[in-house]
Amino acid sequence: MSYGFVPGQRYRMPTHFGPTPGPRQSYGGRVLDYVNTPRQTILSARFEADAGALETLLPPGFSLRRPELTIDFAYMTDIDWLAGRAYNTFGVSIPARFEGQRDVVDGDLLLVLWENLADPILSGREELGFAKLYSELPPPATTADAARCEALWDGFMFAALTLHDLSPDTGDPDGEPETQGLLHYKYVPRTGTPGVADAEYAVLTPLGGSNLRVEEMQTAANATISFQRGTWEQLPTLVHIVDRLADIPIGRCLSARRLRTIGAKDLSDQRALS
Repeated sequence: MSYGFVPGQRYRMPTHFGPTPGPRQSYGGRVLDYVNTPRQTILSARFEADAGALETLLPPGFSLRRPELTIDFAYMTDIDWLAGRAYNTFGVSIPARFEGQRDVVDGDLLLVLWENLADPILSGREELGFAKLYSELPPPATTADAARCEALWDGFMFAALTLHDLSPDTGDPDGEPETQGLLHYKYVPRTGTPGVADAEYAVLTPLGGSNLRVEEMQTAANATISFQRGTWEQLPTLVHIVDRLADIPIGRCLSARRLRTIGAKDLSDQRALS
């Protein structure tokens, strides 16, 4: 007798072995509250960027709110759903508006999120609609007043962010929220039919509901971002992404900071837009 699917349970391939443990469904039904996990170091910078180049990256239903590019590196440890293990992320986003038949949302569109572990990539792509890919993300090189983050694929460094002249900041790390959250465009291709999707729609990670607390904040006087164009031989599956990012004219740094945080949320509030 074949197996069935239980409503309310989360499944990912292979489904033959039952519901899949992960960040929103722990093994054995253990409840994860994300109050004291994970611990993160986040390095973030926002830059002026060419509006025309950014607009070519917008999916259907999206428009550009401001000609800016945001770079975020995050280094996470003590991750509860991974039994205390760690992984790192590198994301690129732009301020955007989604206008659908029902929803109008101002947010930050996540263009791509690289991670250095397969498990969160699979979970985030299939369940949430995050545009996740794999890369090597070594720990940041830091001094008392500077930090450098790098992203590599098979040893080829394709991106680097450097924060300069860091100093302590005791201000409000969040300020007045100007968006409703993080926007995504979920796309799942239909097997055997190139160019046709099984799923294709906008998704929102809403603000709020998180247990995240900022333990320490530093502000940088300046930051620099560089994307290194590669050949197909150097980046056989990423060259089309990295070269497009490298071609974006980037202007001055608008803001940059380093945060140390604790806590999070499991993103169960993720919702599709229409």
